[in-house]
Amino acid sequence: MSSKYKSLKEECYEANMELNALGLVIYTFGNVSAVDRDKAVFAIKPSGVPYETLKPEDMVILDYDNNVVDGNMRPSSDTETHSHLYKNWESIGGVAHTHAMYSVSWAQAQRDIPVFGTTHADHLTQDIPCAPPMADELIQGNYEHNTGIQILDCFKERNLDHNEVEMVLIGNHGPFAWGKNAAKAVYNSKVLETVAQMAYLTLQINPNAPRLKDSLIKKHYERKHGKNAYYGQ
Repeated sequence: MSSKYKSLKEECYEANMELNALGLVIYTFGNVSAVDRDKAVFAIKPSGVPYETLKPEDMVILDYDNNVVDGNMRPSSDTETHSHLYKNWESIGGVAHTHAMYSVSWAQAQRDIPVFGTTHADHLTQDIPCAPPMADELIQGNYEHNTGIQILDCFKERNLDHNEVEMVLIGNHGPFAWGKNAAKAVYNSKVLETVAQMAYLTLQINPNAPRLKDSLIKKHYERKHGKNAYYGQ
């Protein structure tokens, strides 16, 4: 394995293995990428390779225009979505895409996930957005690249900050999450799946469950993320 990209490939590999360990993917589905901003490249899982046989050296290195820089395997079929996010959101360092059951179910229902409780509010103050299904002309075009456009358009139309809301659902498709690095993208994917499951169960117990009141949303978010945050060491 080329020493030039060794640490980036290892970061990407570890994140992909964690995605699998957390039960967020099935078979060969799902992927995580990790970016090196100094070298202007990112590493991503190869397409269709089982997690149990995956190795760090299998990770594929590409530039932001999807040209393979290092690696012998075909990169993930979702690569162009990842590259489009890296190109446009320079503050992010990792992107994850899963096929987790509850997250996908909300995406298939084409519904935002409301803020019902403090677990959600600990991580973001907004409902988790669900972008509308892709238009036919975009489906027939460069689908994976257009999925990236779909995410950016959703955030622009809703005036959302991708540094605060680090996750999204794609209508009829599934979830994407990102963060400062690949590990945080995986963390956010697990948070999204957990919140999606909790919201589903909440509506089963009480279909008229109210949204968490604003004062509690503010309190729980700011105690972890505000200027006077006091959660943790």
